[in-house]
Amino acid sequence: MNVPLLFLLACILHFNSKCSATILPSSCPYPPSQWCSTLDSAVQCGVLKHCLHANLTKWHHAGEPVQIEVYYETLCPDCIMFVTQVLYPTWVLLQDILSVHLVPFGNAQEAPSGSKYIFKCQHGEQECLGNIIQTCLLNMSDNAFLIIFCMEASTDVIAAAKSCVHLYSPELSWERLMSCVNGDLGNQLMHQNAVKTNTLDPPHQFVPWVTINGEHTDDLQKKAIKSLFPLICSKYKGIKPVICGEGGHRDLRI
Repeated sequence: MNVPLLFLLACILHFNSKCSATILPSSCPYPPSQWCSTLDSAVQCGVLKHCLHANLTKWHHAGEPVQIEVYYETLCPDCIMFVTQVLYPTWVLLQDILSVHLVPFGNAQEAPSGSKYIFKCQHGEQECLGNIIQTCLLNMSDNAFLIIFCMEASTDVIAAAKSCVHLYSPELSWERLMSCVNGDLGNQLMHQNAVKTNTLDPPHQFVPWVTINGEHTDDLQKKAIKSLFPLICSKYKGIKPVICGEGGHRDLRI
């Protein structure tokens, strides 16, 4: 699987903000998430052709989406690479047959403190902050995955959070998000992530740790990291989308 090509395809089909410098006219007043929302916005932003193509490539399938769970840490370099260069592009291309579940915790540790929990993270306090921000996002926004990708693809994951939230979920105020992060809700949500991570069977040994349809094996982990796109195509039981290629194992390498 050629990751750069997957990333490029995802950029074109989903109009990610990192592409905007090259395909977005200066006259476009809309954020990327709204480029295809109306005919006027598509024309004004110069992406009508891409919007039509994206709509034409949508496929109606009979079958349950493939479930992928990713146990990760927000500042882990391997996790950042997997989320931004493998998972996100694959989801953009196969989102009709793929359901993504993110669990930010990884190798962190928790200890009870009264009615709350204290967390210690592998990459320090900033990672604990990133973990809880993304945990609250997953609980509060339908666009959480887009925001998390935006954060993880940035030079400074934590500093990018506010602008990423504004870009992909403008209806969610930063103050409301921080209320979750600093309050009882965020603490309890992080505890749930800790329980879920620490009760994995088999136990996780590193991050990112991937399960497919609730299952983890060494073989599935290797395939998920190296060739997630064909793995999802092969695991889907319904009619495979055209982009999977014949037999669902299309190779996008050039």
